[in-house]
Amino acid sequence: MAMQVSSSQGSGRRGRRHRKRHAPMSEINVTPFVDVMLVLLIIFMVAAPLLTVGVPIDLPETRAKALEGDTEPITISVNSSGEIFIQDTPILIEEVVPKLEAIAANGYDERIYVRGDQDADYGTMMKLMGRINAAGFKRLGLVTLEERDS
Repeated sequence: MAMQVSSSQGSGRRGRRHRKRHAPMSEINVTPFVDVMLVLLIIFMVAAPLLTVGVPIDLPETRAKALEGDTEPITISVNSSGEIFIQDTPILIEEVVPKLEAIAANGYDERIYVRGDQDADYGTMMKLMGRINAAGFKRLGLVTLEERDS
């Protein structure tokens, strides 16, 4: 009887050479991504309260009167139908800034009061105030009446 001789020879080193190599893994390891996202989430959660514009303070109450200025402020009014007036003169919204620049005695430091009817469109009021502010007038205020007890 004859014995079969195996084809593998030696200590097995050759066997390792002929083994099939592992194919590259095509899956993405998301663990580092999740770790980075959690760190960013914590950073933003801590930093978000610090980014608020206003500082919460408790202002004192006073019986002080309204400030008196040496010059009369420019008054812009918006009625309930959305018409805009500078002092008593009707004007289009596109003409507001050039007209203000022409009549402002103190330049961009002129006080401008905006009066709006309670039924006036909020969008019209904000568009008007945005244009005035973007033109460089920074002393802009809203006029209201003192609330009465009912």
